[in-house]
Amino acid sequence: MTNNKIKIGKFGEQIAAKYLKDKGYKILKTNYYTREGEIDLICQKHGLLIFVEVKTRKNNYFGYPEESIDQNKQDRLVKAIQHFLQSHASAIESIRVDAVSIRLINYNKIKIKHFKNIIQDF
Repeated sequence: MTNNKIKIGKFGEQIAAKYLKDKGYKILKTNYYTREGEIDLICQKHGLLIFVEVKTRKNNYFGYPEESIDQNKQDRLVKAIQHFLQSHASAIESIRVDAVSIRLINYNKIKIKHFKNIIQDF
């Protein structure tokens, strides 16, 4: 992965975290890594634990950011979430998996889309 791609991804995660905070979400953890995969953001709102995949793109040459969350990515995300739940098995009752899509149109315009409950098989 190129250094510029990493910077864009981190920038997108910061934008997503601010967006979610502004919507009343509490950010519990960022960049939770496991061998199986990574969870970009782990949030909480109204007693619900929410795992968020963030995808950021500068252009649409390869499609919209949310289109890159394919079945393989979803499978890795589920494994990472299962790992998190096993190691943090406190009173977690309800969870949800969301995605935040960020398009960096130019230096002063950002498009954000929030997709709730992208994976229902939990």
